[in-house]
Amino acid sequence: MQYSILNGVDDTEVVSLFRTVFADAEGESEGQVIGQLVSEMLGTTAADDIVTCIAIQDDAIVAATLLTRLKMSNEQQGFILSPMAVATSMQGQGVGQQLIRFAIEQLKTQGADVLLTYGDPNFYGKVGFEPISEQVIAAPFPLSHPHGWIGQSLNGQTIEALAEPVQCVAALNQPQYW
Repeated sequence: MQYSILNGVDDTEVVSLFRTVFADAEGESEGQVIGQLVSEMLGTTAADDIVTCIAIQDDAIVAATLLTRLKMSNEQQGFILSPMAVATSMQGQGVGQQLIRFAIEQLKTQGADVLLTYGDPNFYGKVGFEPISEQVIAAPFPLSHPHGWIGQSLNGQTIEALAEPVQCVAALNQPQYW
């Protein structure tokens, strides 16, 4: 398994991976929604505000995650890991956890301070994510599952409370994703 950053190549395979994985897990309609989200994120987010990490096996992308910059009301540099997909046939083999570890290291080298996500605490807890109170960092929109708001410090410091909700990139800035 090779882990790398998607740079300057056709992103069709990444969009297809997300579409297929989410369709397998939650139905064709959800696959279309998430595929469109990923396409918009890749197509509309400034290069400095997105890092796409991928796992490759036998020349095929088998896992991917998008890390996009969050605007925070303090001087911290924050990112959100969302969405993430691991090929259905590769799930349960540690590929996703290794990809997240790789992604975290990439963000650390870029000087990021905080990484948040909105997902399954049991899965993401295995790679260092912990619950984040909305009194510390408020999400861009009300959360339908507040227990899924989780994060971690990337600089060894305590995550600072923010006076205002974080702001995400335009494609992710839609209430239906929260």
